[in-house]
Amino acid sequence: MENKNRVGLLDEIRGFAIICMVVYHLMYNLKFIFGVDIPIFFESWFYPIRDIFAGTFIFISGIVCNYSRNNLKRGAQCFFIGMIFTFVTAYIMPQSPDMFGILHCLGICMMIYGLVQNILKNIPSIIGIAICVFLFAATFNFKDGYLGIGDLFRVAMPSVMYSTNVMFPIGFPNVGFSSLDYFPLFPWLFLFIAGSFFGVYVKNGSVPSFFYKTHVRFFALAGCYSLWIYILHQVIIYPVLCIIFGRKLF
Repeated sequence: MENKNRVGLLDEIRGFAIICMVVYHLMYNLKFIFGVDIPIFFESWFYPIRDIFAGTFIFISGIVCNYSRNNLKRGAQCFFIGMIFTFVTAYIMPQSPDMFGILHCLGICMMIYGLVQNILKNIPSIIGIAICVFLFAATFNFKDGYLGIGDLFRVAMPSVMYSTNVMFPIGFPNVGFSSLDYFPLFPWLFLFIAGSFFGVYVKNGSVPSFFYKTHVRFFALAGCYSLWIYILHQVIIYPVLCIIFGRKLF
């Protein structure tokens, strides 16, 4: 590891994930804004793949919280940037603004972690990971109206949870809710916290040595600047597509 605050493999995986996210948003713009048919993207099988890449990014963000001096500050900054996205997308795409995307989710997760990290340190990491993975799986379908894991168990959530338009950040959207990106706290908070527990092993040097080395510098560099890439990619992609398709920017 060249820098005590950088873990090569994490940067590479995060870099690969953010590049995949840029490609996803490019395809989204082409299909839903510019009307270009994308036969491979946005089929039913595609959404789990999207969630895997986004989940990987969230899990790694939980890991690196162990290296932060002030997760409350980082979380507030991340959430603030997310709110800028909300206002910008509400102006450009009022039919489906970014109401609670991955930056909103990460910002809140960081702040929650900053508030409870001293409590979490008292929980053995392996137990914390197991609990968080279970809770992630159990709450994954909150947005669809139930708590449960496959055929193991299923409990319908009270309909009142979905009758208001203010519960969507937690994971209870109402019928008319629409968002460009949607990553509610449940289940993603549990994946983030699971990452923070795994990060204890990473920071202590308990994972294999290859974890700390850089193997593909391009992905590692993208991982180091993943937040800037996320902030700027639509600022670049959308105007370029407007020029290509001869549309007004606003």
